[in-house]
Amino acid sequence: MSARSDFDQIIGDVTAAIIGRALDQNLETYLNKAYPAAGGAFRTLAKACEAGIAEGWLCNREHGGIRFGRIIKPSPTSGHFSVDVVLMDNIVGPHHRHPNGEIDVIMPLDPGAQFDGRGAGWLVYPAGHAHNPTVTGGKAIVLYLLPDGAIEFT
Repeated sequence: MSARSDFDQIIGDVTAAIIGRALDQNLETYLNKAYPAAGGAFRTLAKACEAGIAEGWLCNREHGGIRFGRIIKPSPTSGHFSVDVVLMDNIVGPHHRHPNGEIDVIMPLDPGAQFDGRGAGWLVYPAGHAHNPTVTGGKAIVLYLLPDGAIEFT
């Protein structure tokens, strides 16, 4: 399989498993158990993201030292989630709010790299959460699923 087909398959599996679920701590716990950072699906997704960045179909834009890009728009096929991927290296991103919440997949490229204080794994923010996305300790890829693609930069 190609990196893109691996990427699409795993994202499809994840979104199918979480359709209709509340974005809360229970979902975060579920995702970290069902798709653990040390597991095959997570590792395959991380490798697909690395390949996608190298091949230019992921993170094909850059602003303020952050590479980013929306790879999947919200649709019935994606469970009404958009899928965006960012590549950040010891940087604080622009403040924004998630009116419908956010699901993050944190994939450190450097040992000790963290996103918003968290290492490899899944992080779920509830509806209304606002933050400055921050990567410390090195470089990390962060994939995020946004219900209906909703994000408000402040």
